[in-house]
Amino acid sequence: MAFSNSERRWIFPLAMASLMFIFLTAASFNMGLLSSVRSINSLIFSSNLSPSNETTVEFVESKTNNHSSPPPHVQSSPRFGYLVSGSKGDLESLWRVLRALYHPRNQYVVHLDLESPAEERIELAKRVREDPVFNDVGNVHMITKANLVTYRGPTMVANTLHACAILLKKSKDWDWFINLSASDYPLVTQDDLIHTFTGLDRNLNFIDYTSKLGWKAEKRAKPLIIDPGLYSTKKSDVFWVTPRRTMPTAFKLFTGSAWMVLSRSFVEYCIWGWDNLPRTLLMYYTNFLSTPEGYFQTVICNTPEYSSTVVNHDLHYISWDRPPKQHPRTLNISDTERMIASGAVFARKFKHDDLALDKIDIELLGRGGNGGNFTPGGWCADKHKCSKVGDPSKINPGPGANRLQELVSRLVSASKVDQRKCR
Repeated sequence: MAFSNSERRWIFPLAMASLMFIFLTAASFNMGLLSSVRSINSLIFSSNLSPSNETTVEFVESKTNNHSSPPPHVQSSPRFGYLVSGSKGDLESLWRVLRALYHPRNQYVVHLDLESPAEERIELAKRVREDPVFNDVGNVHMITKANLVTYRGPTMVANTLHACAILLKKSKDWDWFINLSASDYPLVTQDDLIHTFTGLDRNLNFIDYTSKLGWKAEKRAKPLIIDPGLYSTKKSDVFWVTPRRTMPTAFKLFTGSAWMVLSRSFVEYCIWGWDNLPRTLLMYYTNFLSTPEGYFQTVICNTPEYSSTVVNHDLHYISWDRPPKQHPRTLNISDTERMIASGAVFARKFKHDDLALDKIDIELLGRGGNGGNFTPGGWCADKHKCSKVGDPSKINPGPGANRLQELVSRLVSASKVDQRKCR
């Protein structure tokens, strides 16, 4: 009887355990079956269920965006980097040239050499610092540690390269470098120049050159000269030393004008010199008479990367005596018609406050004859005095743009068909 009661006590737990076993077995079977069905379905209908073929809703805007072409590239107006340099007694001339050339888009380096009195250099620095427009825009830079520059020696090239380095450091936005002296003067407005150069290849270099040295081979290439400006604090002319040297065979010499319009790319090449040629030629021209009339020409014409970019003109109107002397004729008011007819950007050289400058100011640049105001342009907020900066991107070309466009178009077209560049 005891055994029977004990057996009955285990019947209920045993029954519950059996039911739980049956339930778990059935659940496992159902889950496996469901998983198998899903696997089979995924194999059979995978192509139809692929996300890449799912039906999606497309809007008109999405179709338009998918097939639209990128906006066309708009050529921005160019910017120029200027060097305006002078010497003793050139303060007023340099200041007048600077204000005639000024535009907020450009960059300017001004330099009075070490021969100029300290008072003149201090006064120039004061004017640049206190001019409200220059101070507001911040694009006029003075070389305060003046260089000693000998006109016919390598120190003039060194000064030009110094200015180039400053411009490269100060701004990455300029496209062409232009070197001028206090004896130069513009014949067109900066708006005229910017407008004309907008459509040009930014790699073009306007530099007067020739490989026909003629008498210069004997008088300049073979003699050896020393420029005291390299080591002295007092200015004196170059002097000759012996022996003479032969013509170079490692490169070909070229000569031309000391005034030029150089592309930023070529300026970077001259300063950084990833090829050693610019440095080699700088050392060679250290003993060359009239270095500024040969260094850049010889560098560019011996560099295949840049020789094809040369346009054989310096964009200056310069009048020479016949036969030519060391310096060009000094221009006066009787030369103005020929200057205008040339279509050139600049003319040189002028005496300080010559009447021709007043005529150019009034008739070509639209500024007061006293040379004190800026040349009016689209950037001026007040057109009468042009003493406040408005929109620097606004360009208002005048009649000078037509003259310059005619000259530049002719030069560039001739350059494209010239198969004998730098020969």
